[in-house]
Amino acid sequence: MAYGSAADAMDKYLRLADTTAHKCLEEFVSGVINLFGDEYLIKPTAEDLQRLLNLGEYCGFPGIIGSIDCMHWKWKNCPTARKKQYSRGSGKPTIVLEAVASQDLWIWHAFFGPPGTLNDINVLDRSPVFDDILEGRAPRVIYVVNGR
Repeated sequence: MAYGSAADAMDKYLRLADTTAHKCLEEFVSGVINLFGDEYLIKPTAEDLQRLLNLGEYCGFPGIIGSIDCMHWKWKNCPTARKKQYSRGSGKPTIVLEAVASQDLWIWHAFFGPPGTLNDINVLDRSPVFDDILEGRAPRVIYVVNGR
């Protein structure tokens, strides 16, 4: 279900009813949120962003809060029915992870590309990484680039 499948599509594979599979996923997600939510599943605050901007400027990269990259991981046990959706030129299925990390190795954003994301541009197009900025919800920060 985490890869965009309907719960009832997993009946035969998991040998679970769709309601049981859905309940298991809900319990797993609740556990992750309860264990890690307060510290790791948060958006950067204005103070976090200002600290990262100051660090970037100090290191010679003004206006930068971190690096964004997409990683393509081989999906060894990809279901046969999904193989073409997750394959690139090599024909081998991969799952794509887009992440933003700061110099202190803190991951501020992570997004797994949905089916059909064959390259980094498609992942970035579907990613919510810039949504807060585009919709005016991002914290205001002050930075200087090229003296402006």
